[in-house]
Amino acid sequence: MYKLASKDRRPHSVVRAAGVPFGGEGFTMIAGPCAVESRAQIERTACFVAEAGAQMLRAGAYKPRTSPYSFQGLGDDGVELIAQASRTAQIPAVVEAMSETDLPVLCRNVDMIQIGARNMQNFALLTAAARTGKPILLKRGPSATLDEVLYAAEYILIEGNPNVVLCERGIRGFDPQTRNVFDLAGALRLKELTHLPVIADPSHATGRASLIEPIVLAAAAAGLDGAIVEVHPDPPAALSDVEQALDFPAFTRLMGRLRALIQASPSNIPLAACR
Repeated sequence: MYKLASKDRRPHSVVRAAGVPFGGEGFTMIAGPCAVESRAQIERTACFVAEAGAQMLRAGAYKPRTSPYSFQGLGDDGVELIAQASRTAQIPAVVEAMSETDLPVLCRNVDMIQIGARNMQNFALLTAAARTGKPILLKRGPSATLDEVLYAAEYILIEGNPNVVLCERGIRGFDPQTRNVFDLAGALRLKELTHLPVIADPSHATGRASLIEPIVLAAAAAGLDGAIVEVHPDPPAALSDVEQALDFPAFTRLMGRLRALIQASPSNIPLAACR
């Protein structure tokens, strides 16, 4: 049984990354490109999403791609570009670690470390990431059960790092019309089982930009703690995940509708992403 992640231990936890809260009564938005491609691209996107109301910047520097011939990211140089954009836009950043060797440069440059779906059960990486003391964004693997997600979280918590945010990013299905199956019921069941915050990743769950907005709104209405979405200044020109990135006008519209939903809710829960 997961001893430290269980809701029996406490009703809920609020995790903070550079002051940004996950959990409690807010809905926190993380936004940015799938991958940093250039200084101009990441700085332009960081400034835009911060102005639009996102509370954290996301961007990939080490890209775990299915094909070895796909764009693999800019590596350590990419992390430094993300860090500079984060400072320029005054918005904290979360970046995925692919291996233990990535952790030192990430610790120096970013505010939160992401463990991606492919590494959810890379227990050596979970342990090493936990020992950095940085908040951890832990994504559910494409074939992982909820128990397996929570046991993965235990590997982090048992090292004395309580700052874990879980992310539902879609599970493997059979229909190619969507990249994955967004398991809203599973995410809500996690909320029943654990005190840890749970957010949604509609970009990877659906693989289609047109579906991101309704999934974010559904996640907010259902009571999840936030969302992480891909935003690019020119999605057709992106070097990775072309079909699942929002352009700037689409993200602006999403944030407007999200605010309207929160304000219209009976409990009038504040939108944590509003600045």
